[in-house]
Amino acid sequence: MIRFFEDYSLKDYNTFGVDAKARFFFEFTEAEDLTDFLEANKTWEEETIFLLGGGSNLLLTKDFEGLVIHPNIPGVQVVREDRNQVWLEVGAGEDWDRLVDYCVKSGYYGLENLSLIPGTVGAAPVQNIGAYGVEVSEFVDTVNGYDLKSQEHYSIAAEQCRFAYRDSIFKQELKNRFIVTSVIFRLEKFPEYKLDYGALKAEVEKRGELHPQHVRDAVVAIRESKLPDPQELGNVGSFFKNPVVTSQEAEQLKTIYQEMPSYPAGEGHVKLAAGWLIEQCGWKGHREGDAGVHQHQALVLVNYGQASGAEIHQLSQRIAASVLEKFSVELQPEANIL
Repeated sequence: MIRFFEDYSLKDYNTFGVDAKARFFFEFTEAEDLTDFLEANKTWEEETIFLLGGGSNLLLTKDFEGLVIHPNIPGVQVVREDRNQVWLEVGAGEDWDRLVDYCVKSGYYGLENLSLIPGTVGAAPVQNIGAYGVEVSEFVDTVNGYDLKSQEHYSIAAEQCRFAYRDSIFKQELKNRFIVTSVIFRLEKFPEYKLDYGALKAEVEKRGELHPQHVRDAVVAIRESKLPDPQELGNVGSFFKNPVVTSQEAEQLKTIYQEMPSYPAGEGHVKLAAGWLIEQCGWKGHREGDAGVHQHQALVLVNYGQASGAEIHQLSQRIAASVLEKFSVELQPEANIL
């Protein structure tokens, strides 16, 4: 199935709920539909193209004067398995959290720490989503898609995806060029738990025996207690990345701010908590019109109703400037700003 529109509102396609329009909008549910559409009218090569998944990590600051392509391919199927592992091919349009729920209930493990992250499967490797000590790159086997430049379908193995903290080749040289159509995940049949991040272990222990379903339930409970539901209050979750600084820089800050949270981030580097830094600058609960900072989590910027993307962006810039002034630490947005 294909859908094509002109001057199309993207309000329902971004979790901030920003009302911006696309000059052209194309949605497809089969990989072949994309090829047919692009070949039918070569003038699309002249258009500026933006690839849109679930819009759960997107801030639209204005109307988009080009072609928005929205892969909405469904489907989950086992393509290979052995005694210890299973390989699942999942369509790019599948809802991420529904996939995690399906995997836990089916006895396919590894993704449970990534429960309740909004968005689609196709966007997961692009952003290299992560939470509670786990990144999706640990379980990606292959990313399948279509290259707009070479005009061909091909697959990219995980080791070629150049995964890094909230980063991948799809956010670099393949940005808005490689359209993910499906992802193959390699999951475990025997669970291996990662519970050493934050309050996760204690939340799991409340539920009795150690089981992946209990891990999922604990993650959902923690996220629901901290993060607003995008259906009720527009947001993209964490707006900024947790900054990584040198060990020396972290030690210098610790001499002034002894209570500052920090986490190991590889040899000679330390990860700081962006939410804590923002809160220390007085932004938690701050509101300017309908743009604001969530009252329970300073890392989350919210749209109380009618805020424009430009207003939210301006607020984020002021927040980053204040953190830089106070801590000499630069915040980078995790959200994709268009």
